[in-house]
Amino acid sequence: MVDLPTFSDVEAAAERLRGVAHITPVMRSQTLDHRLGAKVVFKCENLQRMGAFKFRGAYNALSRFDATQRKAGVITFSSGNHAQAIALSAKLLDMPAVIVMPEDAPQAKLAATRAYGAEVVMYDRYKQDREALTRDLAQLRGLTLIPPYDHPDVIAGQGTAALELIQQAGELDVLLVPLGGGGLLSGSALAARATSPQCKIYGVEPEAGNDGQQSLRAGQIVHIQTPQTIADGAQTQHLGQYTFGVIQRDVTDILTASDQQLIEAMQFFAERMKIVVEPTGCLGLAAACHAQQSLSGLRVGVIISGGNVDMRRFGQWLTQA
Repeated sequence: MVDLPTFSDVEAAAERLRGVAHITPVMRSQTLDHRLGAKVVFKCENLQRMGAFKFRGAYNALSRFDATQRKAGVITFSSGNHAQAIALSAKLLDMPAVIVMPEDAPQAKLAATRAYGAEVVMYDRYKQDREALTRDLAQLRGLTLIPPYDHPDVIAGQGTAALELIQQAGELDVLLVPLGGGGLLSGSALAARATSPQCKIYGVEPEAGNDGQQSLRAGQIVHIQTPQTIADGAQTQHLGQYTFGVIQRDVTDILTASDQQLIEAMQFFAERMKIVVEPTGCLGLAAACHAQQSLSGLRVGVIISGGNVDMRRFGQWLTQA
């Protein structure tokens, strides 16, 4: 049994991030409010530093390194956003960074990770075990591993996004959060339970990769094969010990969205709200638009997790819609 992070950890992370992370805006859409009969507020983490909420958890974790750890450097594995977050945070804190990334990672995310100064090691996500590869490199080179989601400092940092949302928009009835490995969802649950106690908290993951939903139903972590979905930030195979512990205790339920629903959500964001959102960042809106239960009359918070998307593929998806 692991010691789960707490709301106090989220508050401490908020202090470390003060003046470093952007306080991202909250946006509204009258069109969507009218369609759903609800008041929907979007937390735009696509406008966060490096384009995603991941900066919060990465910087919070790296800022807690001691002098020895900083000198040796950090290593992680990521399909893109956590990669960029660690790379940028390491640059700001003047430490080396090694990132293990899949060969099919979006080119925009790969290029940005390298541009921040990190060393990138490529692997085949369908044939190689990224976690084993990263652990071996960490041991060989004396690096400190900060995983994408299953780490108390990462979870606490990610929770500051929901904390800010509630501070900006007030208490919520429903909070919809994209779900991959669970860092953002578990951190958001810690923040929402403390600051908006009546709020129902839902994770939203790709229909093709519903390991979180299966885990919540089974009462234990369920492992799946790498899902085939355009939501590359949610192509995880399982939740973590820390994230599942918080999710099992604090999250109301886990919903899913199809790739077609994500494409429709991307089109809505682009056409109606004039913002670029990557597929994973569209999970919350997709769930809101296809909710099995009515949201009418409710205050609904939706976290837009990121906006890092290859523009060529983005154009193709919008054309499909």
